[in-house]
Amino acid sequence: TMKLLLLLGLPCPLLHPRIPLRRLKSLRQRLEEHGLLEHFLKQHPYNRASKYFPVFAGTTSSEPLQNYMNYYGTISIGTPAQEFTVIFDTGSSNLWVPSVYCSSPACSHDHPSPSSTYVSTNDSVSIFYGTGSMTGILGYDTVTVSNIQVTNQIFGLAETEPGTTFYYSPFDGILGLAFPSIASSGATPVFDNMMNQDLVARDLFSVYLSNGSFVLFGGIDSAYTTKGITWIPLSAETYWQITMERVFVGEKAVACYFSCQAIVDTGTSLLAVPTTALKRIYNALGADSDGEVSRLPDVAFKINGKKFTVPATAYVIEVSTPRGQGQGWTLQGVSGELWILGDVFIREYYVIFDRANNKVGLSPLA
Repeated sequence: TMKLLLLLGLPCPLLHPRIPLRRLKSLRQRLEEHGLLEHFLKQHPYNRASKYFPVFAGTTSSEPLQNYMNYYGTISIGTPAQEFTVIFDTGSSNLWVPSVYCSSPACSHDHPSPSSTYVSTNDSVSIFYGTGSMTGILGYDTVTVSNIQVTNQIFGLAETEPGTTFYYSPFDGILGLAFPSIASSGATPVFDNMMNQDLVARDLFSVYLSNGSFVLFGGIDSAYTTKGITWIPLSAETYWQITMERVFVGEKAVACYFSCQAIVDTGTSLLAVPTTALKRIYNALGADSDGEVSRLPDVAFKINGKKFTVPATAYVIEVSTPRGQGQGWTLQGVSGELWILGDVFIREYYVIFDRANNKVGLSPLA
């Protein structure tokens, strides 16, 4: 009956649990407020590619930390339920939150309360992200996402969150929405359990990162697909990885001449670009000049035969500098050949992550 309601297009809120997302102060802003930004940049040169290829974890990026921020939503864990603020991250697969056993300063945000439905294990977990890491133990409990109750969900309880990245970040943990194949310690991701326990009407979720941001589990909101959906097959069932055919600045092809791989990642706020390609993009944009943003061309990504554009108003932002306000770029250089289409790209589209057909759907918002 519930599935019939969906086919008829009738409203059925149980099938469409919508998680409101909020956009909070960036890590850069928080570090600036505490007078720690300069020290952080010297001590923590980071590379977004290390999230996907740990071999790059010890390398540094040619581009400094930019004014990035992420989107956060609220879930609850345990009985009685305790709320946690998490990043819904399509670039990783594990769920983790701080534990009472964590002594790192970053864990001082919150501590899980005793839960009658919690089941402990002796298994450990270790995850390295582009801007932080965690180690801890695995446990099982009820995880509630909007009105969806996922029983026996495996998750990490952080025992260490080294460094200051997570301490100054306005979230407790991360809820990964990528594939089981990249989950640390073989943990089953939350969305996989939603599908396995028949808790969603359709084996997909969708993300909207503009005004009134949300992630919608099990459904597509037709109000955001009026300009049609372009479906793109995945090139790997790991991250939400796709093949790009070319990258343009205006009408000029500047990179990815013989195709390249890209990841659609809600957990990365910037557009992460291989360093050699980034130099060509900057040259084509005239990045050394003081041209007005209104005159800068679009950056376009040709995917599955169609161009998807990001305007200058998205890839150029206002940042604080020692001399006051200035212009910064939301393009981030990374080692390797992988492109990461983060929130800068996602904000231009309503994005559907389809597990049933292993495709990504993009619907233009402008």
